[in-house]
Amino acid sequence: MGLLKNLFGKKEEPIASYADFWNWFQKNEKGLRKAVKTGNNIETDFFEVLAPKLDELREGFQFVTGMEDDDTVRLIFTADGVIKNIVFVEELVEAAPPLDGWIFIAHKPERDLLNIKIVMEEYEFREDNLHFFSNDHDDLPDEIDITVVHDDYTEENKEAIEHGINLFLDNYLGELNFATIIDNISVVSKDEATKELVSIEKLKSFLIWRQKEFIEKYDSTQHNSENDDFAGLEATKDDKPLLAVINTTLLDWDRKASHPWITIIEIKYDGTDNDGMPDEETYALLDEIENKIVSELSEAEGHLNIGRETCDNTQEIYFACKDFRKPSLVLPELLHQYSDKFELDFTIYKDKYWQSFSRFSNIELE
Repeated sequence: MGLLKNLFGKKEEPIASYADFWNWFQKNEKGLRKAVKTGNNIETDFFEVLAPKLDELREGFQFVTGMEDDDTVRLIFTADGVIKNIVFVEELVEAAPPLDGWIFIAHKPERDLLNIKIVMEEYEFREDNLHFFSNDHDDLPDEIDITVVHDDYTEENKEAIEHGINLFLDNYLGELNFATIIDNISVVSKDEATKELVSIEKLKSFLIWRQKEFIEKYDSTQHNSENDDFAGLEATKDDKPLLAVINTTLLDWDRKASHPWITIIEIKYDGTDNDGMPDEETYALLDEIENKIVSELSEAEGHLNIGRETCDNTQEIYFACKDFRKPSLVLPELLHQYSDKFELDFTIYKDKYWQSFSRFSNIELE
């Protein structure tokens, strides 16, 4: 038996927790550090070794690495812009043990402009060929909407220029700021600019000012739905019956921007025999799921239940949230409890003025 173990090696324990991952990492860190430090076989000896272990822990972890100095490896974990993975990157790094020769960082940090030079195809992205201006909207006063101008932008190279600008801003602002602060970015040529151009170096201070202003305006805002009005909607969508229950008081609320993160939970069921609608047993399970979600995402913590829509074998449950971290944490485990009965998923994105629900505002609910 001992000979067989030596021949075939000892099977590694699966990675099921942050502690499991970091225990494995500590056992293998010398080989990983050597691969980065020497640069020899880094693809096979580092990336192809680390990536599967992170995937065992959770899908969606990305990472970049390099030398901080002659003896220290810098390992940056990133969600690569996927909002609902950000909190797990932060938890992973927070759980990291102190380890000589390593620096662990959550999210790609912001960089000094002088150290950034992005090349995309034949185009460069630098401090001196990028400018921006802010677009102000009277009906959306808190929206951070910027237009970026690149000296070489044309309709023909639009895709490459836009990709390069996003990469540049990701480096300049830092991954977390780029993913969460700006609401909308457009790209135009110099000839299409409608305002005076501002040097890209001033973008960071502009965003800090706007974000500070936003926090001061909305940080203490809360809503109590105890006396809110709810309305039901019966309609058809693609010749299928549609039922919705919507908090109409919230739709008329003038502080929507205080809860800018929209969370949509999607539950797919089999309504084949009922024109796409749930049967009685399915309805009971859907109500059970929604009640559990509501108990986890409380109003006191900044999560507002806007309502739900049921149609064509799918129910969607809508929340507006002050932050994206709590929904990201609790929903995967909660929804997994029902994965043997339904196909479930959720998305999180930023929509300060809840424009996603304008279709309900424009319909007279009964």
